[in-house]
Parts: sequence; C-alpha cells; structure tokens
Amino acid sequence: MTELTKSTADAGTAEPAAAPAKAANAEPAIARVTQWGEIRHRFVANKLAVFGLILVLALFATALFAPLIAPHDPYHQDLTNTLQDPSGDHLLGTDALGRDQLSRIIYGSRIAVEVGLASIFLACAIGIVIGALAGYFGKATDSVLMRIADVFFAFPLIIGAIVIIMAMGRGVLPVIISLAVFSWPTVSRLLRSSILSVREADYVHAARALGAGTSRIIIRHIIPNSIAAVMAYAAFSVGGAIVAEASLSFLGVGVSPEVPEWGNMLAGAKDFLGVKDFLWVYPSIAIVLTVLGFVFVGDGLRDALDPKLR
Repeated sequence: MTELTKSTADAGTAEPAAAPAKAANAEPAIARVTQWGEIRHRFVANKLAVFGLILVLALFATALFAPLIAPHDPYHQDLTNTLQDPSGDHLLGTDALGRDQLSRIIYGSRIAVEVGLASIFLACAIGIVIGALAGYFGKATDSVLMRIADVFFAFPLIIGAIVIIMAMGRGVLPVIISLAVFSWPTVSRLLRSSILSVREADYVHAARALGAGTSRIIIRHIIPNSIAAVMAYAAFSVGGAIVAEASLSFLGVGVSPEVPEWGNMLAGAKDFLGVKDFLWVYPSIAIVLTVLGFVFVGDGLRDALDPKLR
C-alpha cells in the first residue's frame, strides 16, 4: 500500500516537469504577412515617401479647412493697403490690390487639389479602359487604339490644353478636361505593356477555361494584377497637373484672374520682380512643396509596388 502511494505521488510530480520540456520543443508560431502589409511596410520604410505623404496630407488639410485657417477674405481688396511687406497683420504681405497673400495661397490649395486629383482621375479612367482593351485583345484593336494615343502624344500638353480651353471657355472644369484629354495616353500605354505580360498567365487561362467572360477576366483578373505602374504614375502626375494648371493661369487661359490661385498670383507678381519679390516667392514655394510631396509619394509607391523589390 505504501509503495503504491509512493509511485502515484512520483507520477503526479513527474507530469508538470514534462510540460515545460514539451513547450520548449514546440515550434514558434510564424507571423503571416499579407501582400498589402508588406507594401505598407516598404512604403513606411522609405523616409522620403513618408515626408511626401506628410506634405500631401498637409495640403489636403489646408484645402479642407481653408475658411477656418485663412486670416482674411482672399477676395477683399484694400486699395489703401497695397503692396505691403509682410507684417503682423498680413504675414505674407499684400498684392497690388491690397489682398492678403497668405489667405490667397491657402485658398489656392483648393484649386490645386481639385484640378490635380480630378484631372488625373479622369485621365486614369480613360487610359485604363483603352489600355485594357488594347492589351487584352491585341492585333487590330491594339493597333487602332495605340495610333489614336500617338495622335494625342503629338500635341504638347500646354498647347493642347489651351486649344480646348479656348473652345470651352475659362474655368476649373475646362482646365480639368483639357489636362485629362492629353494625359490619358501615357496611362493607356503603361497598362497595355503590363497586360501584355499578364494576359498569358496561368490564372487567366484557368479563368477562361472555366467559362469566365471577357469583361470578368479583364476586371477581376487582368487589371488588378497590372495596375501597380498606373498607381505610381498617377501619384507622380498629380504634381505635374498642378504645375500645368498654374502655368495655364499664369498665361491667362486658366481660371479667372480674380480667383485665388497660385498661377494667378505669379501672373500678378511678374511686374514687381526685383521690387516686391515676396509676391512671387511664397506662391512658388507652395507649388514646389506640393509637387515634391506628390513626387516623393509616387516614388515610394513605385518602390513598394515593384515585385522585383519584394
């Protein structure tokens, strides 16, 4: 009886000792990283891309909260207070009509965001449709669509935009349409080149063998696996669209002169070069920082989405 009790006690004390040994031999759990998680990690690791994202977010916040941030009415003219140097009341000075420079720069961010995003979104929508059709069907369809794209490539962006604006009239909408019309060919060629390599993939053949229609194959399988280059290009191009819009306004064919817009501000400052340089320096800084922000974000997206780097 005593031996049975002793053996039972020994067995009871032996089991807890085996548990740590079993736990020690267990394999560590492997954390699963999704594709988008890896892309986000690569983007965040790029310091310039993060800095660019901060600039872009600051631009969006400025455009959204412009009425709350601007210290003065950007349209208010004070002819008794014209061409004033930066001071406590007008931090960036006043223009030739006595309008507050800081307020006009802040409100100008709204035009920049609206034109930049809308024009590139429209250009990408047109380019994705045409590039997908050209890349998937190939042959005659590809040849015809790409020759049409070549016609638009032949026109310089600014010259072509001026022609459309002169036909439609000045304003934000004509500027958006004119920039989109001459920007989609690049998007279509980028997507077409990606689709030419993707359309022969095994999963495309499998979808076709299972009876999937052409539209389903293009929308669900081909475009999602070919869109990375277009996304990076779109981020780059927003800054270019903002510069083009400012250039059109500077030339007098963009938005109306009284609208607070960076190109209009530069046009009004050209008569005071070397005299009141603050009139052109501050709008130029706003344009440079905005373009740099989108360029850094586009560069970060390109590196993060490139499968050769993952």
